[in-house]
Amino acid sequence: RYEPSWGSLDSRPLPAWFDEAKFGVFIHWGVFSVPSFGSEWFWWYWQKEKREPYVKFMDTNYPPGFSYEDFGPLFTAEFFDPNQWADILNASGAKYVVLTSKHHEGFTLWGSKYSWNWNAVDVGPKRDLVAELATSVRNRTDLHFGLYHSLFEWFNPLFLEDATNAFKTRKFPTSKSLPELYEIVTKYQPEIIWSDGDGNAPDTFWNSTGFLAWLYNDSPVRDTVVTNDRWGAGSICSHGGFYTCSDRYNPGHLLPHKWENCMTIDRSSWGYRRDARLRDYLAIEDLVKQLVETVSCGGNLLMNIGPTHDGRIAVVFEERLRQVGTWLKVNGEAIYGTKPWRAQNDTVTPGVWYTFSPKEGKVNAIFLNWPVSGILELGEPQAKLGETQVKLAGYKELLKWIALGEKGMVIALPQLTPQQLPCQWGWTLQLTDIN
Repeated sequence: RYEPSWGSLDSRPLPAWFDEAKFGVFIHWGVFSVPSFGSEWFWWYWQKEKREPYVKFMDTNYPPGFSYEDFGPLFTAEFFDPNQWADILNASGAKYVVLTSKHHEGFTLWGSKYSWNWNAVDVGPKRDLVAELATSVRNRTDLHFGLYHSLFEWFNPLFLEDATNAFKTRKFPTSKSLPELYEIVTKYQPEIIWSDGDGNAPDTFWNSTGFLAWLYNDSPVRDTVVTNDRWGAGSICSHGGFYTCSDRYNPGHLLPHKWENCMTIDRSSWGYRRDARLRDYLAIEDLVKQLVETVSCGGNLLMNIGPTHDGRIAVVFEERLRQVGTWLKVNGEAIYGTKPWRAQNDTVTPGVWYTFSPKEGKVNAIFLNWPVSGILELGEPQAKLGETQVKLAGYKELLKWIALGEKGMVIALPQLTPQQLPCQWGWTLQLTDIN
C-alpha cells in the first residue's frame, strides 16, 4: 500500500499501457467555448486582467451588465454526437483521450453535486457530457478514457477566501475540489487523472498526497490509472506519475523520467477560437515532427483540440487528426510500444529521429525530409555486412546500403513518384541486425 507521502507515491511504477500508447488527444471544452474568443482564459483576461481586446469584445457585442455566468445557458452542445467524436478519435490513431471535466472557470461537464447550478446537467446542454463521451469511447474504440480536472477556480469565493488567508484555511479543497475528484473517479473510472491549476497553493493545501494514496490503493482504477505532476506548487516536473513540466514541453533530448508533451493544434489557444486564422493552426508536417521528436526522446504526445459551444469538432481539427491517423497506419510500428534508442537523433543528417522496437529488435530511423539525391546518410547505426537489413515502412522491397567505416551507413531510397510513396510527411526506415 502507498503512504500519503511523495516518497511512497513516487515509487509506484507507471502502468505499462501509458508508455506503450505514445499518442493521445486532449479536448478543451467548456463555457469558454461560447465567447470562443482569444483564449480559454477568457473570463480571467476580461474580468481580472481587463485586457483591452477582451473588454472591447464584450462592450461591442454584449449588453451592459452581461456577466460570464450568462454564457452558461449559451453553452448548448446541440450538435454534440459522442459517437462521432469517438470515431474521429479512433481515426486519429490516438490510444487515449483526456477531456476537460472542469477548467479554471469551475463549470463541470458532469452533474456534480458540488457545483450547484454551474454544471452541464443543470445549465446549458442539460446533459452529462462526461458520461456520454466515456460511454461512446468505451463502446466504439480501444482508447483509454481520461479526465482533466482543475484544482483551483479563478473566482470561487471559497478559494479566494483561502488564498486571502495564505492557504492556512482549507474551505475550498474540502468542500469543492477534492469531493469532485473522488466523484469523477468513482463515477467515470478514468484511467488518466490529468490535474492542473494549483492556484499557487502547495500540495498540502490540496491534500494531493492523500487523494493519490486513495487513488492508487483503493479506487476502482487503482491498477491502471496514471496521473501527471500538477498537484500543487512545486510538484510539477518532480512528483506524481508522468511529468509534463510545462505546456508544449519538448526538450529534444532523453529524460530519465516518463514525460508527456501536451500541445495544441491551434498555436495560441487550448479552447476553440472563432477569431483563429488558418496560419494559427499547425500543419500536419509540424504535428508529425512533434510526434516523432517527442516519442524518440521517451515522451508521449497529447495533442489538443477545442470543440465549439454547440458540440462540433471543427473540420480543421478533424482533418489534422485524420491525417495523423493516416500517417500512423504506415509508421505506427516506429511509434507504438517503442523504447528510446541509444541515440535520439542523427549526428550527420538533421531531421532523422530514432526509436527502438524491442519485440522485433528493430531500430527505426524516421526521416522528415526525403533527400533530393535519393541517398540517405545515417551517422549513428553500426551495420553488419551480410546481416543488417533495411526496409522502408509501407514498401515491399529491401533497400540497398553500404557501411561507412566504424559507424554510419548510406542507404539508397527507392525511386518513387509522389503517388507511389507509402505516406507523406515523414518516412520510417526499419533496420534489423544493427549493433
